[in-house]
Amino acid sequence: MDTVAVTVTFPRSLLAAARVRESELDALIREYVAVELYRQRRASLGKAAEVAGVPTKYDMMAVLAKHDAWLNYTAEDAAQNWETLREALGNGAGQQ
Repeated sequence: MDTVAVTVTFPRSLLAAARVRESELDALIREYVAVELYRQRRASLGKAAEVAGVPTKYDMMAVLAKHDAWLNYTAEDAAQNWETLREALGNGAGQQ
């Protein structure tokens, strides 16, 4: 993964307020940025997982749940997934 390094300065008192160790701050900020980008629909689930540093989309779903953020899954997404499944099963096999 090609990366960009960003330096952000926070008051040291943030560590105590956030109840986080300095060594954990990078992961915490990445997680919050990933969740917010996903909430704003500026990052896909996979991209949010990459930003947060979690290995799978399923792990990212757990991160989203921890932050009370819900999947951006629309009726159109469901219809597209259904169509893809039908095509994979042989153009309507199993239709009722």
